Amino acid sequence: MSEQNYTFKEAMLFSQRIGQLSKALWKAVEKDWQLWIKPYDLNINEHHILWISYHLKGASISDVAKFGVMHVSTAFNFSKKLEERELLAFSKRDTDKRNTYVELTPKGEALMQEMIEKYHDTPHAVIDGSMPLKELYGKFPEFLDIMAVIRNIYGDDFMEIFEASFKNIESKFSEENQIIVASEKNENVL
Repeated sequence: MSEQNYTFKEAMLFSQRIGQLSKALWKAVEKDWQLWIKPYDLNINEHHILWISYHLKGASISDVAKFGVMHVSTAFNFSKKLEERELLAFSKRDTDKRNTYVELTPKGEALMQEMIEKYHDTPHAVIDGSMPLKELYGKFPEFLDIMAVIRNIYGDDFMEIFEASFKNIESKFSEENQIIVASEKNENVL
């Protein structure tokens, strides 16, 4: 067993704090996410698969599972449902017959575009909860420490996919489209 540079008390307190905070944050994220995707008759796993496919352009089911933090069978089964709705298409590659790949169909691409455009039609508690920090520091909270922990758990390739998906988002929006002003009644105006 390796030498430990912490006490059991420190480890337990850290684990409990991060667990409780993660659960509380996830509950808010989950509620925001479900409100956003509800009009499109999608669940979170389906939307996450579409989101990954939208940004990675031809991801393998294994990549979807890994980046979506879900079991391969979950990624495959929900992808099949999306294929039945004509939102995703499955394919094999000549250079890689073992893996199955998914890509958005034109219908799936149109759905993702519509969902992005209507993002601010629903309330977002996580954004609202972050606004005091944004106003104080001029930017939303950063997650460097958390990203380091996730990198140590899931590896560099997970973080590379993570960063690539956000670079894709940044490249799709011009600066003037990124500025949102929230009114007191939680209505969002460009």
